[in-house]
Amino acid sequence: MTSNRLEAFTDAVIAIIITIMVIEFEAPEETDFKALIPMIPKLLSYLLSFVFLAIYWNNHHHLFQIIDRVNGKVLWANMNVLFWLSLVPFSTSWLGEHYYQAAPSATYGILLTLISFSSFLLHYTVSLIHKDGSLLKSLSKTNKREGLTFILYVAGVALSFIHTNYALTCYAIGTSLWFLPDRRIENIYK
Repeated sequence: MTSNRLEAFTDAVIAIIITIMVIEFEAPEETDFKALIPMIPKLLSYLLSFVFLAIYWNNHHHLFQIIDRVNGKVLWANMNVLFWLSLVPFSTSWLGEHYYQAAPSATYGILLTLISFSSFLLHYTVSLIHKDGSLLKSLSKTNKREGLTFILYVAGVALSFIHTNYALTCYAIGTSLWFLPDRRIENIYK
């Protein structure tokens, strides 16, 4: 089967997740810019989560541009990723409210770790139904970013209990590793 419905559903879910995150913001009662200062942690957690979701959507789009079919296992692997992604608004909100506390920071990192692992499982599941000579197979053999991202997210969880700024730095670095899509995929469309 083709991946059109899977891609459309994923697009819709990610759009809803982003919408839920932005709905969490309440405008301050005051009308001066000083009223925004207490909102900075919320805005930063929103920014990190928005970038994370945007990167995931972009990379998901690239993945499904280089495959020619999906099966039931791929559909379920994708649903697994979407389940964890659907928890991003909750975790983002909790982190934004209590960014200096270990539990919200660790929870955010655990969620990023689970999404990272689930994304790896999706890539692996997709690669199982494609031939050894395919572009997808060659990309999956040489991708070291997944491992480094996973390590940074796990380190961030541990560092949450030492100082949340260290944890948030790990999460930001792990996320930023994916900001640029794989050039090998980008070169296909030139």
